[in-house]
Amino acid sequence: MDYAAVAAGLQQAVPFNAHLGLEVVEVGPGLGVVRLPENPDLLNHVGSQHAGGLFSAGEAASGGAFVGAFAELLGEITPLASGADIQYRKIARGPITATARLEDAEARIAELHAEGVTRFAVAVELTDADEQVVAEMTVQWHVRKNG
Repeated sequence: MDYAAVAAGLQQAVPFNAHLGLEVVEVGPGLGVVRLPENPDLLNHVGSQHAGGLFSAGEAASGGAFVGAFAELLGEITPLASGADIQYRKIARGPITATARLEDAEARIAELHAEGVTRFAVAVELTDADEQVVAEMTVQWHVRKNG
């Protein structure tokens, strides 16, 4: 699998993410890494990264982890993020890296083949340039076979 091509495609797939300047850094099997740059036009009232930008970076990273795990099946399935939970741990300044991991992807794919649907959570950690955790997120995914 050419994960660099998958990452490039994902970079173009969601116009809203481009509006925020999100950069898909890496996609791999069950892994998604997205960078949220610091942009003065997108900061909050205290001059730090806006909570909405952090949420968007985490959701995009979870999508990268999903795509990396299910890349071989993308033409046969419909994925939807069905919910998310985020905890903001500290003030987020500077560029932020959101790293998402989908554990047990093989079991989710087996469930999809057996049941026609699977639901799972993707864990996301958001860190600043000093690798300090600024937020943690869990994104719930619902994936079904087409047809």
